[in-house]
Amino acid sequence: MSAGLAVGGVKVALGGHPVLGGVDLRVAPDEAVALLGPSGVGKSTLLRVIAGLVTPDEGSVTWAGEDLLGVPAHRRRIGLVFQDAVLFPHRDVAGNIGYGLEAAGVSAAERRAEVSRLLGLVDLEGFEDRAVDTLSGGQAQRVALARALAPRPRLLLLDEPFGALDRDLRERLGVEVRDLLRAQGIPALHVTHDEAEAALVADRVVTLTRGAAGAVLP
Repeated sequence: MSAGLAVGGVKVALGGHPVLGGVDLRVAPDEAVALLGPSGVGKSTLLRVIAGLVTPDEGSVTWAGEDLLGVPAHRRRIGLVFQDAVLFPHRDVAGNIGYGLEAAGVSAAERRAEVSRLLGLVDLEGFEDRAVDTLSGGQAQRVALARALAPRPRLLLLDEPFGALDRDLRERLGVEVRDLLRAQGIPALHVTHDEAEAALVADRVVTLTRGAAGAVLP
C-alpha cells in the first residue's frame, strides 16, 4: 500500500479542451511538494481534482491506497487555500476559522479553544472578533490558512496563496507556512509559478508541463 497521496494518469478536459493529459504525482505523508509551472498548464485544475471539486475523465487519486474519487470533497480530509482568501464576509475571524468545526458539530467551547490555538499558530492572537474586511492581505491569508487547518486535514493544498501579495510579504509568509506545516506534521502540495517561492516552501519541486508532470516521486 502506498503511503500519502498518489495521483495516477489523471486526464481532464474542460469544454472539450484538454487541460491535463495524464498526470502522475506523489506526495509523501511527511513532505511539502511545490507544483511549479506557468499559467494555463492545469496546476489549479489538478488541485481541484485532488480536493474533489473536479472529477477527472481518467486516472486515479488515492490516499494510503484508499480510492478518493468516490469520496465527496467534504469527507476527503483535505484542506484547500486559494490565492484569494475567500473569507466569509458575514462572519468575523473566529467565525471563519471555526466554520468547519461548527459544521462537524464541535461544541462552542471546543471551537473557541481551537480557534484561539490556531490564531496563535498564525500570529494573529486577539483577532477573534475582527471583521474580515478590516484585514490586510497577509492577515486574510493567515485566517484562510487557519480555517483550512482547523479540521486537522491529512493533506493541505495551497493554490498560489501568496500570488496577490508583494515580494517581501510572500517570502515572509512562505517561511511561516513552511515552518508551521512542518511543526504540525501536515504534508502539503503548493502550487506556484515562482521558482524562488517553490524552493523556499517545499522539500521537493515538481514541474507541470503542458499536460503532464515533469517529475514524479517513484
